[in-house]
Amino acid sequence: MKNNTNYSKIIAGTMTWGSWGKKLSTTQMIALLEHCLSLGITTFDHADIYGDYTNEADFGKAFQESKVDRTKVQLISKCGIQMTSGRNNKVAHYQYDKEYIIWSVEQSLLKLKTEYLDLLLLHRPSPLMQPDEIAEAISNLTASGKIKQFGVSNFTPSQIALLETVIPVSGNQVEFSLTANDVMNNGTLDDCMVNKRMVMSWSVLGSYFKENTSQTERIKKVLKDFVVKYKATEAQLLLAWVLKHPAHIFPVVGTTSPERLTSFSEALTVDLELQDWFILLEASKGCKVD
Repeated sequence: MKNNTNYSKIIAGTMTWGSWGKKLSTTQMIALLEHCLSLGITTFDHADIYGDYTNEADFGKAFQESKVDRTKVQLISKCGIQMTSGRNNKVAHYQYDKEYIIWSVEQSLLKLKTEYLDLLLLHRPSPLMQPDEIAEAISNLTASGKIKQFGVSNFTPSQIALLETVIPVSGNQVEFSLTANDVMNNGTLDDCMVNKRMVMSWSVLGSYFKENTSQTERIKKVLKDFVVKYKATEAQLLLAWVLKHPAHIFPVVGTTSPERLTSFSEALTVDLELQDWFILLEASKGCKVD
């Protein structure tokens, strides 16, 4: 994305702010929002499905009551996933016809109490998506000022190329971490670098704190020494590993802890040495780097 300087380097993921996680009250959301802003975290990542389609409205209420200047924050949201919970659907599926995309964005705007999204993402690729139909919706939303920029989430380079036969794609939000780094080798990050797309990474800490596997055990042994060497926490080092990639990753961090948000913002100053980056990659792979 050629004009991504208005997004904060660390993006606050809101998926667990509501009913899918901490169930924060309006007052608690306001406090967390203000804490993010105090750290320079001004970009907030949403999706229509979060909280079974309730998260955006909860955030929007807090945002409105906070009196935060809309021009000081950036709001990202996603559409396209149709779930059975929260909607009268027989089966979970993807929907990307023109009318639905426009309706979904308009619903997000109403819930978020805003007149526009800084960035709209198609949440996941659909085998039935029609580029012309999507392009019509995006052109309509852009012309009406309801979205500023358009991107995708979890798309492969070929799926983006399909869309770009009719409309430019500004960014891609993908899973990328030390423990899940396929996008580094399957062309996804290369595509973003070549085409100057903004790269956002979700689940940026990977499985390190969630699972006890041979992979996480190998990484843990390396980090034990690196924590001392860099005077940093394990989480900060995992984040620093992602940040070192030349695609200029924008990590989406999903924590609701003010302390962890502060820690993540401090990770921006951790600069891993080249060989240490590869030592961690080797630990993740479980074999020598070829």
